[in-house]
Amino acid sequence: MAIKIVTDSTSDLPQALADELGITIVPLYVMFGNQTYRDRINISETEFYEKLVNSPVHPTTSQPGPQDFAEVYSELAKDADGIISVHISSKLSGTCNSALQAKEMVTAGCPIEVIDSNNVSMGLGLIAIGAAGIAASGKDFQQAVNEVRQLVPKTHVWAMFDTLKYLAKGGRVGRAKALMGSVLNIKPILAVKDGEMVPATKARSREKGVDLLYDYAGKFSEIEDMAVMYTTTLDEAEALADRMGAIFERSRIKIGRLGPALGVHAGPGTLGFGIRGIQREN
Repeated sequence: MAIKIVTDSTSDLPQALADELGITIVPLYVMFGNQTYRDRINISETEFYEKLVNSPVHPTTSQPGPQDFAEVYSELAKDADGIISVHISSKLSGTCNSALQAKEMVTAGCPIEVIDSNNVSMGLGLIAIGAAGIAASGKDFQQAVNEVRQLVPKTHVWAMFDTLKYLAKGGRVGRAKALMGSVLNIKPILAVKDGEMVPATKARSREKGVDLLYDYAGKFSEIEDMAVMYTTTLDEAEALADRMGAIFERSRIKIGRLGPALGVHAGPGTLGFGIRGIQREN
């Protein structure tokens, strides 16, 4: 028997890593008109970005339903002492709410704890990875839950967007603002703060934007884990991870690709990182 960890596909965890750590990923849905796909189940990241750029229909997304979670919880509960289910910020998605509803539906013989990560992408992914380590350490369920909750305020995400166009299509920013950014070739950098994506800074070029990402990571101490994430530029993500090796052990830096559920809003060319550590005062 063991404590099981569940997350959702906005964690952008590579499947091989999730399998290795015993993390169950519940997929979100992405819709192109009348066509519905399960994130990374019947549409890959590469297929999604090709459709995103070429389809005349802009996709939308939907959180997993309570039944999706209930089925996962019921199956895992068969040989679990408890289930910790950690998800995308409730300010960005209804996924946490679906998980909470599922918790009430399941008559499992083990406790289920739903945790709002207040984060997204590999920020959420790093919390899930940390949760898996805690679950494997032999702690009792309530102690494990408490320790996972302590990971939340220490986990941060920054991301550089190549364009605001996709955020504008999804209603996240005004079209005029998006147009202005594209005209000036500004690369906006957003951060997750209190569970929401907020403007952090902006760069006049992509190269300077990468420098800003690196500089921000350098403001952290007692770093416990780090990840680089990208949408379409793997070579750039690997180069950033190599550079981050001056801050944190390169072999421990994960690389995750934003899947369809987040790629809808991020668009091609997005690059960022997640970090778990202590932010030093400027």
